[in-house]
Amino acid sequence: MTTRSRNPQIAALLRVLDQAFVQRAWHGPNLRGSLRGLSARQAAWRPAPGRHNIWELVLHCAYWKYCARRLLRGEKRGGFPIKGSNFWVRPQEGRGATDKDWNEAVALLEEQHRGLRAAVAAFSPAQLQKRAKPRGWTYFQSIVGIASHDLYHAGQIQLLKRLQRG
Repeated sequence: MTTRSRNPQIAALLRVLDQAFVQRAWHGPNLRGSLRGLSARQAAWRPAPGRHNIWELVLHCAYWKYCARRLLRGEKRGGFPIKGSNFWVRPQEGRGATDKDWNEAVALLEEQHRGLRAAVAAFSPAQLQKRAKPRGWTYFQSIVGIASHDLYHAGQIQLLKRLQRG
């Protein structure tokens, strides 16, 4: 990721976002790294009926990156490429798990990460400690929170991969 900031707080937040998503970090696999080499079949595997699979977690993370970007930019709802919110059943009813569809889901996650980074890079440092509506967290807390969200789901994905192996 190449977006940089002269402001040390914004630069630090960009590093935190990238360590959680794509850069090497001390904690082990980041979100993008946890997906490396997965096939659509592996991403669609469920540990039990009614439980989320990796594919659904990827779309969930993409959605919340979109929500965080919207919050930072003051945008209204309605720009996410998939109708609905939060979790989507994947693969879709009546369709098999294709590598093309899976790769599109990963590309959407990457695209949403780039959009979030751009929003953070352009964000006013003077606004970081202001409360973001509607939840009341500061913008700083919201940015750190989305990085934590990536790590939480990276851990879930690592666990799902291990469960698949038996």
